Amino acid sequence: MDNKMSVLMERYEIGRLLGQGTFAKVYYGRCVRTGESVAIKMIDKEKVLRVGLMNQIKREISVMRLVRHPNIVQLFEVMATKTKIYFVMEYAKGGELFNKVAKGKLKEDVARKYFQQLINAVDFCHSRGVFHRDLKPENLLLDENENLKISDFGLSALAESKRQDGLLHTTCGTPAYVAPEVINRKGYDGAKADIWSCGVILYVLLAGYLPFHDSNLMEMYRKIGKAEFKCPSWFPPEVRRLLSRILDPNPNTRISIAKIRDHPWFKRAINPKPAKTHLENIDVASSSTDAVSGPSESSSSAATERQDMVTLNAFDIISLSAGFDLSNLFEEPCLKKEARFTSWRPASVIISKLEEVAKRLKLKTAKKEAGLLRFEGTKEGRKGILTVDAEIFEVTPAFHLVEMKKSNGDTLEYQKLLKDGIRPGLKDIVWVWQGEQQPESSQKQDDGQVQPQQQECQASEDKQQQPPEQQQQQQLVEQLLQQEKLP
Repeated sequence: MDNKMSVLMERYEIGRLLGQGTFAKVYYGRCVRTGESVAIKMIDKEKVLRVGLMNQIKREISVMRLVRHPNIVQLFEVMATKTKIYFVMEYAKGGELFNKVAKGKLKEDVARKYFQQLINAVDFCHSRGVFHRDLKPENLLLDENENLKISDFGLSALAESKRQDGLLHTTCGTPAYVAPEVINRKGYDGAKADIWSCGVILYVLLAGYLPFHDSNLMEMYRKIGKAEFKCPSWFPPEVRRLLSRILDPNPNTRISIAKIRDHPWFKRAINPKPAKTHLENIDVASSSTDAVSGPSESSSSAATERQDMVTLNAFDIISLSAGFDLSNLFEEPCLKKEARFTSWRPASVIISKLEEVAKRLKLKTAKKEAGLLRFEGTKEGRKGILTVDAEIFEVTPAFHLVEMKKSNGDTLEYQKLLKDGIRPGLKDIVWVWQGEQQPESSQKQDDGQVQPQQQECQASEDKQQQPPEQQQQQQLVEQLLQQEKLP
């Protein structure tokens, strides 16, 4: 590459060639500002336009923005000139998994680790409605820590690509890794086709060669259609049974990803060295601790909590208004990582209720500091262990705002937990969730039952007794919650 092109748009230094295909070349790059290593995929725009593949390029960009996962190559940014399109992506220092397999079969533990990471990443793609359709060792890269990264979503499909019969109909993929139903050209389920390819990859990792191979392409297709393959003598019985269920020529009876993940061989040594959880080095709030603390102890700790709790001023409240929320410009509303609600209950009651709901949902609970709690799942999710932070803010002594935010794990799993578990569990203390018009349930205040209409009267009385500054804050809160235009 000539010297004029050695720096791309004054942002990336372009180095050696890493690989190339029909329409693109991939170069090693380095960010000028941070020094971070990247891979730069350089696509010839003229060639792509000539063969009508521009829509495929656009789809690849859309898909890579959808699937952000530790075991998927990340797309950082896309740039273009009159003649070229540039994908700036995560650099996988370890190269292709194919190069490792080409030297011979892998040890069982190593093969299992790669297969676990592959299945987790594919499962994540499917949860986002993305089907890769070209899974093979050449499209699986390794980072500097020997972790697997799925790449090349050029042939991927979105769920919306299905026809009225609910199936995909474009025949694509690499012959040796493609599922029988794809070859038959009668329509196929993208998820089940990906599972088949994962089975072929597992066989290759453990054997060092393909399960279906023949110099005659039609004969190879015949073997694939009937799932004619033999496992080498060194394959453990558990692996043989698992492969027979993955490489099932009938997609309707083929094993699902959920059942693969539940298979004894797959689950073995999935976390040989458990990583430190987010809750370590945090004082865990246990029911036994609450049981031994006396009334005076509880009241003093509640007073301390109130003292240390963050108090919102008018500007804080205005900044939480929907009119000032720019997150919709960057993420889908349904994929938001945070939710807020208001409550007329004391902070101590809110904390107790949060801990009660967490216990019911089998979440670990930790108290980081006054007004801030952390909840953590007990099982590994699609993107690690799900962790949710809940912070309580004092608007007035009698009125609180609670913000719940996902700090780790998969956003879809967080949204499901919020919808099916957290929101129903908190209905007794919630006055209104942000974005809703009416109070969700009646609440008790001052040890008496207060209906929504009574709450308005109570709020009016409170305002008369409050200093002017607190009255202004209260008015702003009410306007915010009613979704009216703020002054």
